[in-house]
Amino acid sequence: MPELPEVEVTRLSFADRIQGARIEAVRLGKPLRWPLGCAPERLVGQAVGTVSRRGKYLWMALDEGGLLLHLGMSGSLRFAPLAPPPGPHDHFDLATDRGLLRLHDPRRFGAVVWAPALDAPPAVKLLGTLGIEPFDPAFDGAYLHQRLRGRRVSIKQALLAGDIVVGVGNIYASEVLFGAGIDPRTAAGRIGLARCERLAASIRTTLRRALEVGGSTLRDFRNAEGQSGYFQLETQVYDREGLPCRRCGTPVRRIQQGQRSTFFCPQCQRR
Repeated sequence: MPELPEVEVTRLSFADRIQGARIEAVRLGKPLRWPLGCAPERLVGQAVGTVSRRGKYLWMALDEGGLLLHLGMSGSLRFAPLAPPPGPHDHFDLATDRGLLRLHDPRRFGAVVWAPALDAPPAVKLLGTLGIEPFDPAFDGAYLHQRLRGRRVSIKQALLAGDIVVGVGNIYASEVLFGAGIDPRTAAGRIGLARCERLAASIRTTLRRALEVGGSTLRDFRNAEGQSGYFQLETQVYDREGLPCRRCGTPVRRIQQGQRSTFFCPQCQRR
């Protein structure tokens, strides 16, 4: 599933090129997770403004409102001057005078939704429960400690929920907790301030590195220029079950948490 690094890499790969473009046509394919929310012809003639990100959502400002885009489980965006005819998994085309923006989504869990503003329905409903951005200056150990207090769920599940901090998806949660030296099964409310400081730092460091190398490509992810990410090539524990920990040599373990695989080093990460 594309997470914050992949969504931000996607944004950076086309945001400047599409800004100022004029929409010439809109094509809808098979229904996505949510309906567009307006007649496609309403978008024709509008100019594209800035493209920003909130959590795993992209917001493309238009003359009137904007489009909220989500890549779902396996979606990707491609922006190019020319594009081949749409295939069976190409479900949204935004043709502009600078190129075609296409959403490719084999599983159709993605979405393109029009909203009059970010603080108006349906955007406000989709974004209203999201936690703080990991690179926000207000995000630090003290913030984490306060928000984790009293939570009995495991720290990994608390990070995945996205209501405390956004962007720590399944791959990155395993890596973040390894970097902070925290066992993923630890109850979130038991993590003290000092360890929360390490955890906040690990979140920023891990996600920043993922951005630098273009995100993670396990199966389908490509940015809007068709390029893969390479973070998966340097993971410390994710998808390394049975292999020696890069730090201490202990075999990496895999467990299931909330029907998702978690990888950790039983020696380097403590409860």
